[in-house]
Amino acid sequence: MRIQNKEISRRDIMSAGLVGGLFAVGASALPSLANASSFVAPRDNTAQHIAFRNQHTGESFNGAYKVGGRYLPEAFQKINYIMRDFRSGESFPIDPRLMDILFTVRSKAGIDTPYELLSGYRCPKTNARLARNTGGVARNSLHMTGQAVDVRLPGYSSRKMSKIAHGLRSGGVGFYARSNFVHMDTGQVRYWT
Repeated sequence: MRIQNKEISRRDIMSAGLVGGLFAVGASALPSLANASSFVAPRDNTAQHIAFRNQHTGESFNGAYKVGGRYLPEAFQKINYIMRDFRSGESFPIDPRLMDILFTVRSKAGIDTPYELLSGYRCPKTNARLARNTGGVARNSLHMTGQAVDVRLPGYSSRKMSKIAHGLRSGGVGFYARSNFVHMDTGQVRYWT
């Protein structure tokens, strides 16, 4: 396993097959967030909850995904399934930091409405087809590595949500006004409209 700047890359983790081990070790094994002070951090042993409904399948998740700084493997089994590529049926491990971003954005928005999930994981074949036929789809999308999500918060401005997410400086944020959704990912910090 390659260690750079005292952080383990996601690719290294996946290559070594240690995703399950990370859940057992807890959040301390994951790379730090770019601007951790922007994140809502509950006191030790309190649960962080996330709620979303998949617009395409009608399936939903509403529960704790992290307790006392430790990610819950049982929760991520459900999250991975609900965020699967609904076109192909393939699922993939979702980056736990993505849930931290969603949790914090919703907390800072002061709203407890479940997210409406438009797109989570996309298999390479689905992504290639969308990139050919749809504007705004990156050929090397982080959706293909479980690091991106497209969502909206019913009853809350997507523009405001994108500004909150951008203020976290924890990854990429795209605001799609015409389709009224926000893209969030755990990649490099960047913003687009």
